[in-house]
Amino acid sequence: MVAPDRPAQREHAQHDDREHEEGEDHDEHVVTLERVTAERNSRCMTICTHAPTVAETLRGDPLERPMVDRTRAGGLRALLEDGIYDVVGANNPDVPIVIRSSTLRRDPPVIDSMASQLGRLRGVLVHQVLRLASVGVTPEFPFADALAAWRLDARGALVTCFDQLSSDDRARLEADVSAHAVTLRRALGDIPASWMPRSALRVSQRLAGGRVLLHDLVDLMVGTTSGVASVALLDLSTSPLGQDAERTLRYHALVQTLRTSIPPLRVSSFSSATGELWTSDVDDDLLNRAAHDVLEAVGAQWGRA
Repeated sequence: MVAPDRPAQREHAQHDDREHEEGEDHDEHVVTLERVTAERNSRCMTICTHAPTVAETLRGDPLERPMVDRTRAGGLRALLEDGIYDVVGANNPDVPIVIRSSTLRRDPPVIDSMASQLGRLRGVLVHQVLRLASVGVTPEFPFADALAAWRLDARGALVTCFDQLSSDDRARLEADVSAHAVTLRRALGDIPASWMPRSALRVSQRLAGGRVLLHDLVDLMVGTTSGVASVALLDLSTSPLGQDAERTLRYHALVQTLRTSIPPLRVSSFSSATGELWTSDVDDDLLNRAAHDVLEAVGAQWGRA
């Protein structure tokens, strides 16, 4: 019969266990603070010497990139073609069914028209800050510089909306854009010209003989096609990230795969409202989910036609 542990023995064993766990924790940490007080009055603490920037996250470690997969696009196209036929059949709609990343959104729209207009204006101006940053320009006055860049080729109702803003709304918009620009610039990091950055990239793909059109707008693309997967896509949002951001990332990866026949390395979404960065490596599961997102959207639009 084994005698039960005495309280003193149990405390001694627990003390040894804690020391063993602290030793393991110490081994796991690469960088620690040096002790500045007696050992019995201090403990090791982990410090972060460098947080990766958005640009660094996009490119990742070049030594860990997989080889390109040139067969995946054909399977995705076949899946989409068969799925569209199951929905549309042999019918030819009067106008093509157009799918965009916004088509896949499920979050309720903003009801306040003025808030919606200011949100759209904020979005286009913060995206101009990203475009400037992609070519190595750091605006000293983000609002004024982004506005000047946008007005070079801006057209349509949104320009009229901006021109009709009251002085209070314009001041509110300027403060909002400036705050988002600070968050973006702090997190983005440098984008070397050797990464071949392309911003505001508009692409489209025809499916089912032109009965379905996929339109996409990629905020930032870096990298080029080579023997290994090296293209990364960035989506910039001026709102907090949610499920819509996940669908948008999947859609970007799908359209890029169909367009070039090579899946990108990864897709990322950054929110200048919260500083959040979501990143997903592109794999078969992500692309298949994107294809089913598109088929679901095609079915919804065909049902309303």
